[in-house]
Amino acid sequence: MRAIWKGAVSFGLVNVPVRLFSATENHDVQFRQVHEKDGGRIKYQRVCSIDGEEVPYSDIAKGYEAADGQMVVLTDEDLKSLPTRSTKEISIEKFVPSEQIDPLLFDKSYYLEPDKTGLKPYVLLRDALEKADRMALVTVSVRTRMTLAVLRVRDGVIVLQTLLWADEVRAPEFESLSEETHATAKELAMASSLVDSLSGDYEPDEFEDDYSEAVTQLVATKIEGGDITETPEAKGEETEVVDLLAALQRSVDKAKAAKTGGSSASDADSDKPAKKTAAKTTASKATTQKSAAKKSTAKKSTAKTTAKKTATKKAS
Repeated sequence: MRAIWKGAVSFGLVNVPVRLFSATENHDVQFRQVHEKDGGRIKYQRVCSIDGEEVPYSDIAKGYEAADGQMVVLTDEDLKSLPTRSTKEISIEKFVPSEQIDPLLFDKSYYLEPDKTGLKPYVLLRDALEKADRMALVTVSVRTRMTLAVLRVRDGVIVLQTLLWADEVRAPEFESLSEETHATAKELAMASSLVDSLSGDYEPDEFEDDYSEAVTQLVATKIEGGDITETPEAKGEETEVVDLLAALQRSVDKAKAAKTGGSSASDADSDKPAKKTAAKTTASKATTQKSAAKKSTAKKSTAKTTAKKTATKKAS
């Protein structure tokens, strides 16, 4: 696991350096929307509802829709003025009885791992929570916005669970349950008997996600049977790749041309006279080089002949 946040738990005058890890992961089966005919992925465009034009990310702003439907556009400056916190502190506000926290308020769960230097105070806080049978109500800012959370112990590890705000929990308003209706004594006795017959302990490994397993097996069977849709590359993506390669080639050609002082290969079609001139220059250089080579050979031959004559005279 990779830590997503580093900070410290503030426990009175004691600070406990900790790292935060996600305690859960989602295994929901994810499907992609594709074109049934060829398997191509369905793409969505960012289109303005007024002019119908596609909008680039650079022109997208944050808007808040008021209750009457009016839209208020918020700028970056507006967002900077909002109260945000980026502290690296998990501040314990109070210790509350565990039964006072409704499970409906629990949001996301994280594991807290102590740094080596904070092992002793971490164990102290963990043991104190277990002994008191209470949860530590804390405030924390994992990203920018401050939120409420609780610290509790699970399998010897302190768990941080963020809480929903009170106004984020909906009130159940069902008219059918407002009537004073209750089960009869006989019905309640029968229901109690059924509860007793199905009573047991919760064993997490006793239940499995059969849907996810069935989807995985179905996909594996189709792959083994060759039932796969060969999806060709999207035209737009191919054009982008070709354009990129062409741009790179032009850059290479221009770099070579800059070193030699000539024109690049990519400019050949747009500058044919220059190409002919370059060809003549190359031919001229080649002729000059050949002439120089012949003269060099002739000089070497003359030098050898002179050396032979001198040697003959000395011998005589």
